[in-house]
Amino acid sequence: MSGMSESRPDANADQAPWGAFLGAGAEDWRVWQQDAQGLCRLELSGRWAAKPSMGLLGAAGGKVEARLVRMETGAPVNADLDWRGLETAADGTWRGQLENVPAGGLYRLETRFNPKGNKLGEWSLRGDLRRFLGVGDIWLLAGQSNASGYGRKPYHELPELGTHALRADGAWALASHPLHDSTATRFPASRENYNNGHSPFLRFAKELRSVLGHPIGLVPGALGGSPLSAWHPGRGPLFRNLLEMARHAGGAVKGLLWYQGETDAEPGTAEDYLQRFVDSVAGWRKALGQPELPILTVQLSRYRSERPGEEDLQWAQVREAQRQAALRDGRIFVVPALDLPLDDTIHIGSEGNLTLGARLAACALGAVYGKPLAWRAPELAETGLDGEKGVRLRFDHVVSRLDSLDPTANPWRVADGDGVIPVEKAVYFQRDSVRLALARPWRGEVSVSCGYGENPAPLPVDVERQMPVLAFHAVAAC
Repeated sequence: MSGMSESRPDANADQAPWGAFLGAGAEDWRVWQQDAQGLCRLELSGRWAAKPSMGLLGAAGGKVEARLVRMETGAPVNADLDWRGLETAADGTWRGQLENVPAGGLYRLETRFNPKGNKLGEWSLRGDLRRFLGVGDIWLLAGQSNASGYGRKPYHELPELGTHALRADGAWALASHPLHDSTATRFPASRENYNNGHSPFLRFAKELRSVLGHPIGLVPGALGGSPLSAWHPGRGPLFRNLLEMARHAGGAVKGLLWYQGETDAEPGTAEDYLQRFVDSVAGWRKALGQPELPILTVQLSRYRSERPGEEDLQWAQVREAQRQAALRDGRIFVVPALDLPLDDTIHIGSEGNLTLGARLAACALGAVYGKPLAWRAPELAETGLDGEKGVRLRFDHVVSRLDSLDPTANPWRVADGDGVIPVEKAVYFQRDSVRLALARPWRGEVSVSCGYGENPAPLPVDVERQMPVLAFHAVAAC
């Protein structure tokens, strides 16, 4: 109404920018890695400016204050994280910490400048806000194209608050497909050459958050077609790139998700993949300063080559190396993927990625977080010769029973000193065992493989879980 004025304290505010300004330490959607106690510390800094009409009042005794509130209520996370005074310098800068922030969220960070003599804290000068903040676990994503995600078919998978990602432009955001989008990248070593699509890792993050109840942050650093040598901890540009991304995300992480090996499944690189991978893992852990860092790996899926069979041996060797790495190192874990559908000749499709994401999440929940889950795939435990024309195999981690979903499938390969022995029949018995009937008597040393080659026949599964056995190669039968 004309002739009336408002009585609120800022009715005659100056037009110049004033208040508390957040420069570093928090940004919308950021996730911080919690420590072993489920806590983290926010290191904050910025500048402040008082209204010109205040003169030196602010510099003489005002202070910047900050608090952390819950997004859903606006209430402080706890009494210790309500308005806290921070170090405020006369030169217009400020800095400070919010200590012992508990795992959880989503949170909102609020700041204000409280001038000396102000008796109404809620009418302090305005301050910058940051929204959708979380404290939880950060996972690095590394490897080649199946880690980048090249699922092409349509899918139904919505983003979800509490599952966030560090984008290529260096900003945190709500995690959504494609996770490895290279738009405006600040990390050019992992810039994709093609538009990627659906990956397994949004499902992974959502499953973890659902069970654990705290936010999950993803740091996507994979690159299609990259060999293991590009991830070497000393001279590999992609690992240096991933390390920079990890530091940008705060340094500490919960673990690393690894899907790579297709490029190394060829003569000259498959034979020593195991040792090179184990050495790389040791270097990654050292560079990250986390000697017990868990590494979740995916055993290679299949490849429908234009020249079928040309690199069968090498694909089998890499799969065996991936299995052996997990047996050798108690903090390396492996899940199978040979049963998952493809969207082209080599890339797991959107449907398969959803299954793979769930398997990786179960692996993390069971192996890393200690949840009582049957996450392990059936794995070869014992071999033996059975008469002159038979081989017996027993598997660990069978929850229901082993069987083949395709009675015509023959994923087995048995060899002795005279060459390959055809397998005439596989008989499943005692829930966790199989007998292979051979076409001729074995002679000398015998080895057995399952899932041999670029595009092997379907492997047997743990029926009720629909979990295939881990592929293995050239294991001595004795």
